Amino acid sequence: MASPRVRQILLEVLTDPPGRTSTAEQILRRLCTALIAALPVDGAGVALMTAAGHAGLLVASDVPAAAMEDLQQTLGEGPCLDASRGGRPVLLPDLVQSGTNRWPTFTMSAADAGIAAVFAFPLQVGAIRLGVLDLYRRTTGSLDRLELAEALDFASAATTILLELQHGAPIGQLHPLLADAADGHREVHQATGMVSVQAAIGLTEALLLLRARAYSTGRPLLDIASDVVHRRLTFPPDSDNDE
Repeated sequence: MASPRVRQILLEVLTDPPGRTSTAEQILRRLCTALIAALPVDGAGVALMTAAGHAGLLVASDVPAAAMEDLQQTLGEGPCLDASRGGRPVLLPDLVQSGTNRWPTFTMSAADAGIAAVFAFPLQVGAIRLGVLDLYRRTTGSLDRLELAEALDFASAATTILLELQHGAPIGQLHPLLADAADGHREVHQATGMVSVQAAIGLTEALLLLRARAYSTGRPLLDIASDVVHRRLTFPPDSDNDE
């Protein structure tokens, strides 16, 4: 049963203004806005996760939050993925100090983007992984006990929203917002298979090649995957690319 605070959060973000019906993205965006107002953080994002990893961004409060999610998806490393895999929050009040050894490339790139602290909370029910709520701030510093409890309540509210979104979808189909993220994840898998054949390498190496191309060009992994699937980009054997 949801706590009184979680019910209050849900009431605030699910209640539409008179005469308006909110989309799923707008509801999650309101959740991020309310969270930023309640906690000493500068941005937030919600990512869809699967057992295989980061499946796509559902919503981000601003450009740095979106960049942080895309960076983790591109690199295959970061607090978001560790929180989902471990099923527990990953709290980094000083990203450079705590994250450099764990995720060197992510930490360096996130710090360059002005992100100094990251707090990642898994959104899951039992063993079922739904997503991750990521928070960031531009200055170092921990969440105190009450702030951490508040963040956990927002994570519980986000989990409830994702469950309700899927509950309202047609039987056998993903909710459109979740499907959009999942479609991108499937395209990455398709592109990985194509690169594996083109470059005559294994699937793991093919995914690493895609991620390396995305990182080196500063483009989202999903964009690189789309180029491969639509044959705008190929990876012949013993060649970086053939555009």
